[in-house]
Order: sequence, then C-alpha cells, then structure tokens
Amino acid sequence: MATSVDGFIARKDGRVDWLETSDEFAGGATMDPGFVEAFLKSIDCYVMGSRTYETAVSFEAKGLGWAYGDKPVFVLTSRKLPRTRDTVEFYSGDLAQFVNGRLRPAFRSIWFVGGGVVAGECLRLGLADEVRYSILPILIGDGIPFFDKLDRDVALHLTEVKGYKNGMVALCYEVRTERIRPNQAPEPTAPSGRGSS
Repeated sequence: MATSVDGFIARKDGRVDWLETSDEFAGGATMDPGFVEAFLKSIDCYVMGSRTYETAVSFEAKGLGWAYGDKPVFVLTSRKLPRTRDTVEFYSGDLAQFVNGRLRPAFRSIWFVGGGVVAGECLRLGLADEVRYSILPILIGDGIPFFDKLDRDVALHLTEVKGYKNGMVALCYEVRTERIRPNQAPEPTAPSGRGSS
C-alpha cells in the first residue's frame, strides 16, 4: 500500500491526487515491469474496504484500468455498492471467520489492499503475515491513516528496503507472532521465511 511520509493513505475526503510524484532520487532503482508482473501473479485474491473499492472503480472509469486483473476481489462493506465485474464479491460480517474459514482454505496468497481500517483490523486480529509499505516523498498533513484502530503493539521484523528513482521507498516487514507488552522492547529474532498473506 502507498502512504505519505506522515502515514496517510488518502486525504480525509478519500482523494489520492498526491500519489504522482515528481521527485528524483538518482541512486534509486527503476521499477522493473517483470518484477511487478511476477509479484502480481503470486497474489491469489484481494481483500479491500469499500472506499478502496470505490477508488479503484473511479480509476477504471477514468480509463486507468482495473488494477486487480481477473483475480477474485472481496470487498468488506455493509453498504450497497455497484458490482462492476463478476470477480467482485461483497462481504459483511466477522473478518477473522471469513479469512480463516473461507479464504485461507481456498487461496494461498491473500492480499489485503486496504484501507486503513482493514489494515488495522487485519493486524489487530493476527491475520497478516507481512506488511508491505511504500512511502511516497510527500507530507499531506492530515488524512486517513494507514493503520487505524490498533489496540496493541504489533512487533515487526524488517526484511527488505528499496529506494526508487521516483523517490518512493518500499519497505517489507514480517509480522512477529509474539505479543509485546507496552513499553517492552522486542527480542531480536531471525526471519522465519514464511510466505505472505
């Protein structure tokens, strides 16, 4: 998921007009289309909140395409939303039961696209194995936070850092399974090598 340096995934009104960057980092890598294609092929299904879905639908309506290909997309919502394609399904109910009871038996790699409430809830419920965090070179001051409504610390282990020519920094963290007490520093552990969900 993409975020501003100050940790927001969208403006308060849901706009993401700041996603395009004019920054240049001479020592950065170029986004390899082959890597992106291989990475997207590794995802079996997507889970997202209603606002993320509405943003994706608006991008498609503007001619920017549907970012999720022909993979199944599960939208978490209690609202009535337009179903723009056969691969989209809406769900309202217990998230842990849905993920563990329905999605995990059917899909190896489940990608939680967002938004902030979904990201926070996945971490709170222990449903995420890894967090991929792409930071764009901009501060927007206020907006929708990446991780919303976390009620505890979540220990992470950094597994990858990459800077790109457009100024974006991509971070990948493995989610540690042990619980951390408030104000307790985590003990260092080696990466487990688990796949992502």
